[in-house]
Amino acid sequence: MTQVNEAATMRKVYGRLMPLLFAMMFFNYLDRINIGFAALDMNADLHFNPAVFGFAGSVFFIGYMVLEVPSNLLLDRVGARRWIARILLTWGAVATATAFVFDAKSFYLLRFLLGVMEAGFLPGVAVYLTKWFPERYRARAVSGYIIAGSFSAVLGGPISTTVMTYAKGVLGLQGWQWMFIVEGVPAMLLGLLTLRIMTERPADADWLDDSEKQWLESTLAAEREALGGTRHFPLLKVAGDIRVWSLACLFGCALVGIYGLFMWLPQIVKSLGHLSNIEVGFLSAVPPLLGVLGTYLVGRSSDRTGDRKKHLAFVYGMSALAIAGSAYAPNPLVAYALLCVTGLFIYAGNPLFWSLAASFRTGAAGAATIALINTIAQFGGIVGPWSIGLVRRATGNFTLALLTIAGFLVVSVIIALVMRVKPSEEQTGASLANHDAASRT
Repeated sequence: MTQVNEAATMRKVYGRLMPLLFAMMFFNYLDRINIGFAALDMNADLHFNPAVFGFAGSVFFIGYMVLEVPSNLLLDRVGARRWIARILLTWGAVATATAFVFDAKSFYLLRFLLGVMEAGFLPGVAVYLTKWFPERYRARAVSGYIIAGSFSAVLGGPISTTVMTYAKGVLGLQGWQWMFIVEGVPAMLLGLLTLRIMTERPADADWLDDSEKQWLESTLAAEREALGGTRHFPLLKVAGDIRVWSLACLFGCALVGIYGLFMWLPQIVKSLGHLSNIEVGFLSAVPPLLGVLGTYLVGRSSDRTGDRKKHLAFVYGMSALAIAGSAYAPNPLVAYALLCVTGLFIYAGNPLFWSLAASFRTGAAGAATIALINTIAQFGGIVGPWSIGLVRRATGNFTLALLTIAGFLVVSVIIALVMRVKPSEEQTGASLANHDAASRT
C-alpha cells in the first residue's frame, strides 16, 4: 500500500466534515435553549409562571428519551446522511412552529414534539464520527462539533435578544415569535444541504485519494475488530453493561446543571439587576464563551494523556464549587463572576462523555449503546429546568436551586472517579475469540 501521510489525511477529513457538523450543532443547541431568552417577554405575554416555563423546558427531554434508541437504530439501518437530514428537517419545522404557541398546553406539546423530532441527533453524529476518526483522533473531533454548543450559547444571547428587540411588531408578531422563526428555519436548510454534501463513509469520499481511503478504512476496521467487530449485541445485553449505567448516570447528573443552569441563565442574570433584554443577552454570552476555551483545552489535554475519567471529575468538581459559591455570593458582581467560572468548566465534560460513549462498541451495537447511554442520561434534562422552576416559584430566588445543581455535579465527580470504562474480561475474551476465528478463515 502507498505510504499515507496520516496527519494530512486526518486534517483533510476534519476540514471536510467539521464545518457542516459544527453548523448542525450550533442550531441544535440554539433551538433547545432559546426559550430562555424568549421567556424574558413570552412569559409575561402568555402569563406563564416559573413552574410552567420549567416544565416546558423539561418536557422536551421526555420526547427525546422516547425516540432516542429507535432513532439511533434506524440511523444505523438507513445511513447517517439520510437520517440526520430527516432529523434536521423535522426539528427545524417544529422549532419554527413554536413561534405560534398561545397557551401552556400548546407550549408543552411543541416542546415535546421538538424532543421527538430531534431524538438521535447527538448520538447519531457520535456514531457517524466512529466511521471517520480513529480513537486517537476522536476526542478532538468530538470537541470540534460539541464546542459549537458553546458558540451557540455565546452568540445565541445577543442574536436572540436583538431579534426580539428590533423585530417586535413586524407583521403583527412579537419579538420572541420572530426569534423562533429566524432560529428555526436554518435547521431545515441544513437538512437539505446534508442530503447533498454529507459523505457516508471513507470509501465513498471522492475527495480522498485511494490510498487515504484504504488506510482510513483499514485502521477503523482494526479498531472495530478489537472491540468485537460488528457482531450484533441484543439491547438487553447492552443494558447489562455496568459501564453504560455508570456513564449515563454521570452525564445525567451533569445535565441537571448544564440544562438547568443555562436554560435559566437569562432569567438568573436578569435577577442580578435592572437590565434590558439586550444587556441580558450579552452578559449571558460570557459563561459559554469561557466554555469554548475550557472545551478546547480539556479536549487537547485528554487526548494527550489518554485519560477521560479524571478530566471529567475535575471539570464537574470545579463547576460544583463555582455554582455553589454563586448561590452565596455577597453581591451580584461576584455571583456573576462565579457563573462565568462555572461556564469555563461545565461545558468541557461534553466531548469527554461522547468520546467514552463512542469507544464502548461499534456498528449497530455501538449505535444502540450510545443511544441507550444518552437516553438514560436525559433524566438530567427533565430534572434540571423543571426543578429550578418549582424552587424558584416556591422560594422567590435561585439560591436553593443553584445548590441543588451543585449537589448533582458532586455526584458526577464521584461516579467519574469510581466507574469502570474498559470492557469486562468476558467481553474482551469474546472479542479475542472472534479475532482468532477470523484469522483462521
